[in-house]
Amino acid sequence: MGKIREPIKKNSIAKKKKIIAEGFKLICDKGYHNVSCVDIAKYCSVSTGIIYQYFEDKRAIFIEGVKLYSDKIMFPLLKTIENKKINDNDLVDIIKDLIKKMIKQKKMMKKAHQELLSMSCLDKEVLKIFSDKEIEVTNKLVVFLQNNGFNLINLNEKVHLIVNLIDNLCNETIYHRHRDINYDIFLEETVNLIIFLLKENNN
Repeated sequence: MGKIREPIKKNSIAKKKKIIAEGFKLICDKGYHNVSCVDIAKYCSVSTGIIYQYFEDKRAIFIEGVKLYSDKIMFPLLKTIENKKINDNDLVDIIKDLIKKMIKQKKMMKKAHQELLSMSCLDKEVLKIFSDKEIEVTNKLVVFLQNNGFNLINLNEKVHLIVNLIDNLCNETIYHRHRDINYDIFLEETVNLIIFLLKENNN
């Protein structure tokens, strides 16, 4: 196997990005252990040699795909609020809008989420990517709230709790769907809890 190289030409860069995006999709659709580099090459309409020019193995493709997935889930949502100025009147609407957009994003990538959840239990690097992205989201939301006058005690911890509340709500709504849970009420109660956390001890 030759030395892994980083593409320089525009076409080569595009080809590598295509392998990451489509290879990751194939792995999530079929399952990590059911896909080989040969399968990825065929799916992406490239030679196996091209795959090994840019990636050591299928895991390297998967890891790059995980990074891409986590960015697609979280950061477009943060873009929608980063330049907003909020007040008490529109805080509830902003939170609900953020949650609904998160649910929509996760629904579009349902198979990916399920495979990633499984792989995060087996692969420490996958788990670390999610953990790092979660902290990055927390930090961005902290800055957003500080810029809007939220000077809370233990702000980092409260925002991290909020991020996990929203993530749990999304997962419950999309994947679990317990028969005895009313998910409209679940949304309202989650929002109420977030509002409580954001207003408690706000100076």
